Amino acid sequence: MFGVILGAGCGGGVAINGHVHAGPNELGGEWGHNPLPWARPEELPGPECYCGKRGCLEKWISGTGVAWDHRQVTGRELTTREIMAANESGDPDAVSTVDRFEDRLARGLAHVINMMDPDVLVFGGGLSKVERLYLDMPKRLPQYAFGGEIATPILPAKYGDSSGVRGAAWLWPNK
Repeated sequence: MFGVILGAGCGGGVAINGHVHAGPNELGGEWGHNPLPWARPEELPGPECYCGKRGCLEKWISGTGVAWDHRQVTGRELTTREIMAANESGDPDAVSTVDRFEDRLARGLAHVINMMDPDVLVFGGGLSKVERLYLDMPKRLPQYAFGGEIATPILPAKYGDSSGVRGAAWLWPNK
């Protein structure tokens, strides 16, 4: 299982046979600080990231990344929630922003599928409440993932956008 956290930032986690896989460097599932796959000329070199690199996935597909992208392209400052609402109302600028977000998310997830081929992708974080992602991602992934046919289910986290917090609490040592 690959858990995708799409909130103010962008994170991930890997579980294998019901156990968290952290890896020897404690980086298991860290995908937010990898570059945006198949970057287009207008996306290069990408926005500066707090990690010191440029073009990290987190800067493109997090909630703050969606708002930043919208501001860069339109000159209008809206929150991600406002952008999603404007998209639902058919605002052409918001529709374009959400289209770019979904395309970038599909590129990032295709890399995960190409490397791990997880049994399931589980979305958490605030953007996991955007219901259209569960319909649009399966349609978008085949154009980027190797082989062009993707059967990986994409599900919302069982406890909604706060599932990451609940999971962190479970991992806290009992004292």
